[in-house]
Amino acid sequence: MPISLPTLLASPGLGLANVGSAPVPDVPVGWVAVTEVEDPHPFLTGGEMVLTTGVRHTTAVVQRRFAARVHEAGAVAIGFGLGLGHDQVPPALLRKADTLGLPVFEVPYETPFIAIGKLVADALSAEHLARLESLLRNHGLLAAALLSGRGLSQLLQELSRILGADVELSQYGAQVAAATRPADHLEQRLWQRFPVATGLQDRCTLAISEPYHAAEIVDYAQSLISVELSNQARRRSSDRMVVGQLLADVVSGSLAGPNAVARLASAGINAETKQSVLMVDVASGQRRALATLPAPSAFDTAATALVDGRLLFVTPESDGGATAGALAEFLHGAGFTARVAYGGAYAHPSGLRWSYYEAREALNRGKPVNHPDRLSLTSLLMVSDDVPLLDLAEETLGPLVAFDRTHDAQLIRTLTSFLSLNGSVAAVADELGLHRNTVRYRLQHIVDLTGFDPAITADRVHLYLAVNARALR
Repeated sequence: MPISLPTLLASPGLGLANVGSAPVPDVPVGWVAVTEVEDPHPFLTGGEMVLTTGVRHTTAVVQRRFAARVHEAGAVAIGFGLGLGHDQVPPALLRKADTLGLPVFEVPYETPFIAIGKLVADALSAEHLARLESLLRNHGLLAAALLSGRGLSQLLQELSRILGADVELSQYGAQVAAATRPADHLEQRLWQRFPVATGLQDRCTLAISEPYHAAEIVDYAQSLISVELSNQARRRSSDRMVVGQLLADVVSGSLAGPNAVARLASAGINAETKQSVLMVDVASGQRRALATLPAPSAFDTAATALVDGRLLFVTPESDGGATAGALAEFLHGAGFTARVAYGGAYAHPSGLRWSYYEAREALNRGKPVNHPDRLSLTSLLMVSDDVPLLDLAEETLGPLVAFDRTHDAQLIRTLTSFLSLNGSVAAVADELGLHRNTVRYRLQHIVDLTGFDPAITADRVHLYLAVNARALR
């Protein structure tokens, strides 16, 4: 560390003597400035010891002004060399310095100024070397922590120890990891925040509680965190594509039986126990982010995948509503316009297919959190590739879609509302803001175009399957 003013004055061999009445503060000497100019203020930055022989300080006015300007510049003391211009410190300078509280000491003729400068420089050099060694040692500690197998969590623990502060890392507005000290240190914390570049629009921020020391390590910590998060994002994207293809094969039925169980196990999904599918859909402009989006800590053990542009979480049997709600809250906090749905929890690959279709059917309701209709007829039929529901939907609803496109008649919307409201013309009229006769007119038009009457039970089932299959495609 820099040498302190009392230590410097007491250094053996220099013969320095404090001659003023001002107390000698225990402050570090930042540098030694040797000057003979009458006004050294423009050449000082503060913290220096100013050495002079006073050869140009020939009047009391100049001497007093010299002391005042040295004090204004923030110097810690004046060292006055004897034997050249003066045999003693000029009384006018000494009185002014005492008034200002600025220490003044004599430097005997035998002591060269360079000896004082060398002592200060050696102390500064030793401090600089110690700081470099500490910085390199801390670099190694952070790198070792990151590579320890515990990743960012261990890195932040080590960073917290080095800084003597609490640290938090957040992405998309949610905490990713943190390291905090005991509770008695947490009162009224102020945070210094540092952005971490990851190549994503994820608002990644490293927060450090104040005060903290070893600030020079923060830049390196930012770099390590940036590299690790970027690597994690690439791994997530790659893994989700691979698991997504696996789940797509299971959902389509092209992968089944023991082979499917083994393949799913390799992806971290135990198909022999009950599993539930959570499905996330976001606004079209945000879908690219789903490949790299970090999951909340509650989903650390869940397998994730991308299927048809949607993010899937496969989790063991749990409270699906609460889990989906927590996921929706995280996505909202991360700035996503998102819908979350979940399917029931079932065992075996076929059960995973059921859960997937239940979630996809529920997602169509459009709410932030969508609960499934357990084992609905539509879900069961969609699981089977042998049931041509999409062909049924196209054949049945095609005339309505074409008519709506040409005349903006909203027949599909009216039919969907009629089916979801249990065939109540009055309820449909209220929901769509129409007259009841207008609803009846549209329903008759649907009968004329499709040949199916939604007032007849068998026809209504047919239309219900067609509408749901079209929504799920």
